[in-house]
Amino acid sequence: MSKTIYRREYNVLLTLIKKHRKNSGLTQVACSRALGRPQSFMSDVETGSRRLDVVQLLDLCKVLGIDLTDLIKEFEKSLS
Repeated sequence: MSKTIYRREYNVLLTLIKKHRKNSGLTQVACSRALGRPQSFMSDVETGSRRLDVVQLLDLCKVLGIDLTDLIKEFEKSLS
């Protein structure tokens, strides 16, 4: 099994995160600041060089104004 960062599924998740960030009207800088993280945080997340654990993903969803379960449902639907 290949590392998850190289799998199509991970790219789908990153695409959804980026879409929701843009839909929320937040820049990468603003999103990073809202999370109390350095400016480069969201850039690293969206390029796949930084992985998120489930707690970080939950925090990110709160900042983006989306429900984690809704994101997961959208993720699963996008894989079909």
